Amino acid sequence: MVRHLYIHVPFCHRICPYCNFYKHTPGGTDHGAFVRSLLDELKERSSEYDLRPDTIYLGGGTPTALSSQHLGKLLEGITNILETGNLIEWDIEANPATFNHGKAQLMRNAGITRVSLGIQSWTPATLTTLGRDHSPEDARAAFETLRSCEFPSLNIDMMFSIPGQSPQSWLSDLEYTLKLNPDHVSAYNLNYEEDTEFFERLHKGEFRENAEHDIAFFTDAMEILGKAGFDHYEISNYAKPGHYSKHNSAYWSGADYLGIGPGAFSTVNRTRWRNVADTGKYITTVSSGNITGLVTERETINDSAFRAERIALQLRTSGGLKKEILGHTRKNIPELADEGLIEDRNERVFLTDKGKLLADSVASHLL
Repeated sequence: MVRHLYIHVPFCHRICPYCNFYKHTPGGTDHGAFVRSLLDELKERSSEYDLRPDTIYLGGGTPTALSSQHLGKLLEGITNILETGNLIEWDIEANPATFNHGKAQLMRNAGITRVSLGIQSWTPATLTTLGRDHSPEDARAAFETLRSCEFPSLNIDMMFSIPGQSPQSWLSDLEYTLKLNPDHVSAYNLNYEEDTEFFERLHKGEFRENAEHDIAFFTDAMEILGKAGFDHYEISNYAKPGHYSKHNSAYWSGADYLGIGPGAFSTVNRTRWRNVADTGKYITTVSSGNITGLVTERETINDSAFRAERIALQLRTSGGLKKEILGHTRKNIPELADEGLIEDRNERVFLTDKGKLLADSVASHLL
């Protein structure tokens, strides 16, 4: 039985220059055929893997780029196909300017409980650098629209270490975010990913990475959000009590999940596969009835790889890392504790605030 579902909607009205997820502009795609394909794949996969979800996550891309008609058919189709009696969280990613009150109310009425709003910054110059197509005013109006529809949990996505971003503008971004009183804040350090415009500009010397700035921005987020009552429950994620992302927490703990849609990954019984990252091919393959033909990548996660993933992901969380996973590297715990990077409590180890700044290095010592 699989208890977690991810559905990928790859449409973006504008392609952000830092993002390496599979996505494209919606023009030229038959959205009706795309939604039917998602539901056909979901019906087939849910039967094959006995899907009874505790969590559903619609990500992208931008799922709210779908029209109200197509989004409504998708949400209705999901509830018609699945047994949702166990469902405790239903997430959707949204960007400002891709929904109005009517679409937001449609999402809430369909049963969505959590919205993650991709704002990234409240500073106009930073939004321009990131290639975002909304203004700070659009973002605030979008958040207030979601609040008016009474979603149980709202997340705001923010980013730091963006080219040209000053420490003061990051502080201002955090302070303005808190004024809106979200339930959850994700604060991501910009990474220069391959196959992105930002990666190319970095290697041309137009952009530069600065570890000292990264640490300062990260420390500011920990301090300001912590003082505001947010639990720092994962390196990039902060939540008020009761508002942790249950879907993402399942990923971090190593739970099985199904991924539906073009480019989506699934992991079940230590087998990981990826659907074809081409929306046109995805639609034609599903339409032909050849669901198995969607898979373009498949791997078996052996004991070594499984252990490495658990160390890397569990260590990032406030729940800590189970020592039983470590094996022979348990011998490194005292040294890391003496350096003030981890706390050793019972059968788990936890990153200290100092350790969070060096999480990848700590993980490498425990691999």
